[in-house]
Amino acid sequence: MNELVKQLNATIEQENPHVFSMLSGLGKAIYFPKEGILSQSAEAKAKATTFNATIGTALEKGKPMYLKAIQDTLDAYDPNDIYPYAPPEGKPALRKAWRDKMLVENPSAQGKTISNPIVTNALTHGLSIVADLFADEGDAVIFPDKNWENYELCFGIRRGARIINFPLYDANNRFNSQALREAVLAQKERGKAIVILNFPNNPTGYTPDAAEGREIVAALLAGAEAGINIVAVTDDAYFSLFFEDSLHESLFGQLADIHPRILPVKVDGATKEEFVWGFRVGFITYSSPSAPLLAALEQKTAGIIRATISSGPHPSQTFVLRALQSPDFESQRLEKFHIMKARANRTKELLDSGKFDSAWTYYPFNSGYFMCLKLKTVDAEALRTHLLDQYGIGTIALGETDLRVAFSCIEAEDLEDLFNQIYQGVTDLEQAAK
Repeated sequence: MNELVKQLNATIEQENPHVFSMLSGLGKAIYFPKEGILSQSAEAKAKATTFNATIGTALEKGKPMYLKAIQDTLDAYDPNDIYPYAPPEGKPALRKAWRDKMLVENPSAQGKTISNPIVTNALTHGLSIVADLFADEGDAVIFPDKNWENYELCFGIRRGARIINFPLYDANNRFNSQALREAVLAQKERGKAIVILNFPNNPTGYTPDAAEGREIVAALLAGAEAGINIVAVTDDAYFSLFFEDSLHESLFGQLADIHPRILPVKVDGATKEEFVWGFRVGFITYSSPSAPLLAALEQKTAGIIRATISSGPHPSQTFVLRALQSPDFESQRLEKFHIMKARANRTKELLDSGKFDSAWTYYPFNSGYFMCLKLKTVDAEALRTHLLDQYGIGTIALGETDLRVAFSCIEAEDLEDLFNQIYQGVTDLEQAAK
């Protein structure tokens, strides 16, 4: 075994043997090489004052070589902030800026020991890293029945984990913390569980309130006290888009330092928070009272990145950093937030009008990009294809009854027409079935 792997594993096992037990086989084997091209290049960058013939970039007159056809569209940026490789763990200034932002927006994380965020190639990459580090074949990965389908690919298909779903809503249309608790406690014999908490939820647009949040934390704590090692992953893809009286921060902060058997992992990004979907800039952050353990996890995370994508795109990181540093960032973000909130409010107003009650109910929503109709009389897939073919309207069918509608991409003044046509589509199918 590589000596560095031995050192990282020894540190994690010494600092918290429960976290060491959470690591997958790959997680225990991975490391970030300190001897090799990157480390030698870094040393040369600091010391090679005559010629630096190490890393594989091309220079011209001391600056990165570039094509004018590209730089003409980026002339506001220094070539050094665009063309060279970013470090595998991400641009240092961006990592600090994101950490500062995270602590301001998540007061419950303040005063806790958290790692420096590591830059990922957006949210899916962050979740994939979590899967690689912690999920082995047969491990339980727990998340609600209303979920993002990529969890199955990341944890089930890629890593062979067992997917365990529980009902998102209870009989009172609140978050089903009791079902979560039961799903976690059912893993007592195996002693390990990975729990994914995605709020605002995709596809329903639901975020728990403060009381529900405390119930979720208590459910995980009960599992830890029963001897279960829990990797608690907060998928905060739609963070900050909270439109009503729900939690307005991630559960990551409440879970931090709560129990030695709980390892909180925050996966988030600029994708939705800064409305830069194609930039592919995300982050992964860990929490533990042990700084050496966090440093070891950062090294293993960097090793996964080095072994897969090597490093994320430098231009995107520079663009996001500049946005975070702009004095107008918050006012511009709030402007877009209010547009999104108006669309969510208009959607709820239309659905509560009573006009569509014969065709559907809807699952509670208060945040994010989406909401889900629960159809009463027609099949969701049949309606989806009918709407697409006859009305040119795209929606997402989930199971037999659920139809996801993204109000995020519809102007507020067009929402009434959208739901009128969906309703007409239901009517068409009902009449055809007679």
